[in-house]
Amino acid sequence: MMAKRDYYEVLGVSRGATAEELKKAYRRKARKLHPDSNGGNPDAEAQFKELNEAYETLKDPEKKAAYDRFGHAAFEGGAGGGFGRGHADFSTAFSDVFDDLFGDFMGRGGGRQRAVRGSDLRYNLRISLEEAFQGTRKTISVPTAVLCETCNGSGAEGGTEPQTCPTCAGMGKVRAQQGFFTVERTCPTCSGLGQIVKNPCTSCAGTGRTERTRSLSINIPAGVETGTKIRLAGEGEAGVRGGPPGDLYIFVEVGEHALFQRDGTNLFCRIPVPMTTAAIGGDIEVPTIDGGRARVRIPAGSQSGRQMRLRGKGMPALRGSGRGDMYIELAVETPVNLTQRQKELLKEFERQAENNSPQSNNFFSRVKSFWDSMKS
Repeated sequence: MMAKRDYYEVLGVSRGATAEELKKAYRRKARKLHPDSNGGNPDAEAQFKELNEAYETLKDPEKKAAYDRFGHAAFEGGAGGGFGRGHADFSTAFSDVFDDLFGDFMGRGGGRQRAVRGSDLRYNLRISLEEAFQGTRKTISVPTAVLCETCNGSGAEGGTEPQTCPTCAGMGKVRAQQGFFTVERTCPTCSGLGQIVKNPCTSCAGTGRTERTRSLSINIPAGVETGTKIRLAGEGEAGVRGGPPGDLYIFVEVGEHALFQRDGTNLFCRIPVPMTTAAIGGDIEVPTIDGGRARVRIPAGSQSGRQMRLRGKGMPALRGSGRGDMYIELAVETPVNLTQRQKELLKEFERQAENNSPQSNNFFSRVKSFWDSMKS
């Protein structure tokens, strides 16, 4: 029978190694020698068991003291008797460093999960373009879960307190052995909260929260546009077991306007202009988003589609200073419902307007050339 190797040699540490150094050494070698990672090495399983046996012995202060004094004989019914053989089961040793190996993945140390953050809420708010220009204050009603006033959020009947879950001892998780591995799962008794309520509050049925519609006053800054998101920290659903509340997100939608169309901070307004004004020029008054009026001079001979800019008459910038511009688009209007006299005047004008329609003359000149080319 092959002699057993020194346990310190197996772990690769000195005899003066601390408990933390022993654990680190075991963890490092356990990763390297695990049978699942050494399928091609027939000795991997034996080496892994040897490593677990060494760590199981040296991590226990009493077993370590006996081993330091008597060596392997301490566990073979000799001088150190009473400790057993010390053939450590892998699962026992491995579970001891389970948190170090997988703590970040499973939740370091299987900590309690009593406090649960409340859910975030969303509220869609529709405002007018004028309100988006000026900024406004709105009062909204939000149905949400709030802390139960009867039990102050504990979920337990008045005068009592939630008790530590007997299944998981308040850890919120339970461990189950599956072959070589120890697997953590959420405690089925307390659903991971670490506590149970034996006498539930009659107002909230033990949940610690009740449904209520809350009224909130919301400040909407000037310059918001559709898609703007406003976060109100702590105004969401109440947390569970003392957990922090969630947040409330206000999603703004700016309604369409009867006069203005918006593009960022710029506004566009289509203005109908009488044919006579477009022909000989003149002044017109146009509305502005602040409720005022702006006087605009129309140059003689203006055509439909012509744009004119009014600087600084647009929307305010949400983040920053200044305002956008307002663009006027002219729509030359053909008169309707003419009287007999008006018709006569227009016919007289038509007879004398041979050179007053350059675009029309140019177009029909090209039409005539097209027809002539088709004939030839």
